[in-house]
Amino acid sequence: VTHRGNERKPIFKDDADRNKFLSILSLSAETYSTILHSFVLMNNHFHLLVETPQGNLAEFMRHFNITYTSYFNRRYKRSGNLYQGRYKSFLIEKDAYLSRVSRYIHLNPARIQKMARKPLAEQLEYLFGYQWSSLPGITALSKRLKCIEHGYILEEFGGDTKSGRERYKKQIALDLQEGLKIREGIVAQSILGSEQFIDEIREKLPEKKDREIPSVGRVHKHKAKGELLGIISKVTGTPRKDLLSRKGIARQLAMDILYRFGGLTNPEIGKMMGVDYSTVSQGRKRLRSKVGKDKEILGLLREIEAKCQG
Repeated sequence: VTHRGNERKPIFKDDADRNKFLSILSLSAETYSTILHSFVLMNNHFHLLVETPQGNLAEFMRHFNITYTSYFNRRYKRSGNLYQGRYKSFLIEKDAYLSRVSRYIHLNPARIQKMARKPLAEQLEYLFGYQWSSLPGITALSKRLKCIEHGYILEEFGGDTKSGRERYKKQIALDLQEGLKIREGIVAQSILGSEQFIDEIREKLPEKKDREIPSVGRVHKHKAKGELLGIISKVTGTPRKDLLSRKGIARQLAMDILYRFGGLTNPEIGKMMGVDYSTVSQGRKRLRSKVGKDKEILGLLREIEAKCQG
């Protein structure tokens, strides 16, 4: 996914903006069960390599784009759009192209005009020292962000080990020297993958052959709502019927888990609980606030998540 500032203007004016962006990105990824594999923040645009098991890329992007825009506009006393139209995205075949796209993203800081003219050694030094990218987290464990999943990227190089990380680093140097490209392999401005993968996607979405495909839909099966309610009931010690009717932290947990692991929308959850969809949205928002302040609630949520993923 990539998004550029309106009229190519900066979307980050200082490091405080970049840190805020990453904080919002992390929260949005957790809220929408999105896996972040790689990122880079440039002056007037950003690139993300994301995985959406629930097929909810549009919701994820809308949440963090709106939240960051609101922050940016408040801070700089401005109004209106921060970004240039809708974000651009393309679907990639994970096993075959994940690492390649990640490396392409990590090479971005060396592609700016003033840096591209410099000797290779200087470009590499700049790349590995560039703070606003997930690349430093691959080469140095101390620089990792908790919201980034490095393991899949490194599988091709022997895993998330010292030798695997060193091989990735060497490949970055080789890619920079040879000029790694991916855009010529993208079909219909939407898909990057093998012929078989492209055919499979086209069969699923024949009407979208020549359009951007922000999500393919529900890629993974969601757990049945009954199973999820059973897990929440057992962990919290709350009867199932009370999860749906009684106000409190257990119901807020149920709202969040049904959304993230059950694939239900806020209106669908609201109908189950006899409340308006906005009540569900507010309930999930209050839960996120409580989780950040109350270790006991955080513990309940993590235990439920672990059982849902099992």
